Amino acid sequence: MPGWSRDVLVLLRPGSLSLMRKSGYCGETGPLKRQVLVKERVSGVESGSGACGRCPGQITNLDALQGFPGYEHYARGCVLTSFQQGQWVNEPAVSSISDDTLSVTTDVRTDFWRETHYGFIHDSGHFYGFETDDGFTAQVRVRAQFEQLYDQAGIMVRLDERQWLKAGLEYSDGHAMLSSVLTDGRSDWATGLYTGDPTDFWLRLSVANGVLRLQVSTDGAEWPLVRLCPFPAADSYLVGPMCCTPERSGLQVTFSDWSLTQHLDKDLHDLT
Repeated sequence: MPGWSRDVLVLLRPGSLSLMRKSGYCGETGPLKRQVLVKERVSGVESGSGACGRCPGQITNLDALQGFPGYEHYARGCVLTSFQQGQWVNEPAVSSISDDTLSVTTDVRTDFWRETHYGFIHDSGHFYGFETDDGFTAQVRVRAQFEQLYDQAGIMVRLDERQWLKAGLEYSDGHAMLSSVLTDGRSDWATGLYTGDPTDFWLRLSVANGVLRLQVSTDGAEWPLVRLCPFPAADSYLVGPMCCTPERSGLQVTFSDWSLTQHLDKDLHDLT
């Protein structure tokens, strides 16, 4: 192929070039939805079998990836690492977004919950979601100071207001508890003591073929299981960072080290 100047290639036709930036899609079978964004060409990209094993475009010059934050090509496939181009459900009054970080200050009395025990339905929490097909793994680092009852931050996967899961740390009974809420019409709530640093932790969420796997990490290296449960099978989901404060406003949360890729498909007891 001839040399290409700068910015990103869109998928033109089967077998043609496809290197997408920030919110796009890499290839025709990956977990990320294709979005046609740009018009200019990249040097070092040739048609053929993709470097990641799934892209139509072969990367022959890794320098061609420079200047395209959000996509890294690993042996396991293409990974979305940029916070750009997500979509808000209940955008907060105060937030900032860069490729590397998402910072949020919660609005007053925000929450996600449906019916169980309390009787109310709340769908006002802050959720910054990325559209993905079935068969994905999402991972994020969360930093916050949990101080008041029900302060919470973590990750969420969502089909609609009736079917979702949120998970992370939530302040309850004087402690930042490891918490997950699975909702299918009505919400449940599972909690446990978190023995790591509650101001800095990691979450990983994987969904494939109607099964959801939730993991937590203190260092981004070892990932013990938190929850394994059924989750509605669907063609597409929204997944991404979540935070809310049902009793107040002003929780400051920083999300970083975001990644969204095809399902890692690791053994249940593989903690890497």
